[in-house]
Amino acid sequence: MLEIQTPETIMFWVLAPLSVIAALGMLLVKKAVHSALLLAWVMITLAIFYIAQDALFLGIVQIVVYTGAVMMLFLFILMLVGVDASDSLTETISGLRPIAITAAVGFGGLFVSLIGRASLGRDAVGLTAANANGNVEGLAQQLFSTYVFPFEVVSALLITAALGAMVLAHHQRSVARPTQREQSIARFRTGSLAGAAGLPSPGVYARHNAVDVPALLPDGSAAPTSISATLKARGDILESRSFELGEVDNTVAEEK
Repeated sequence: MLEIQTPETIMFWVLAPLSVIAALGMLLVKKAVHSALLLAWVMITLAIFYIAQDALFLGIVQIVVYTGAVMMLFLFILMLVGVDASDSLTETISGLRPIAITAAVGFGGLFVSLIGRASLGRDAVGLTAANANGNVEGLAQQLFSTYVFPFEVVSALLITAALGAMVLAHHQRSVARPTQREQSIARFRTGSLAGAAGLPSPGVYARHNAVDVPALLPDGSAAPTSISATLKARGDILESRSFELGEVDNTVAEEK
């Protein structure tokens, strides 16, 4: 039986509970950005486990590809596009949630069964023999010889999952996007010509220049349409009353 070193044991009992807590938190948190950060922590923890088990190449790839590229791409998309907390509770396909829960439980039981059959009653031999010619060579020999068929099946599943995600996320516009000419005509055909020249940028005519503070029109009223729709969906709009030009400022302006 392979003897596990004390530092590796301490590392496992410290990082494994944190990884499980982060995985549960990824499912329970309300904000998508927090969920992406927790998933990145889980991937980093897996990379540390790989490196501790002498799978150096796999651990570095886990950090560079998944944590450094894929997860950061997800995080940047969430920061730019924005996802409201209520969006995650809306089912685009009826009855999809029970199917997903059943499939998750089934796959979990399948993985537990496979790991049990592969580990119970067998002696742990480590990766010394597999890394005899180098970790990269040993990994390539296993993937493209013994496990080439499962490797290709997993690749096909990942491609299918990516295409399915794009199909589910795509939605057809019910109303055609207005052209620039139509938008210009609509501005002049409204009841007021106050917004005919376009609304000011956030913070203009105010004592604050943040993008989450509504701009002020020349008459001192706030222009809520000057705030991005993404900030509105998140509820990240500051009250502009404290930054508006008050009566004292108007009196000073009239005296000048």
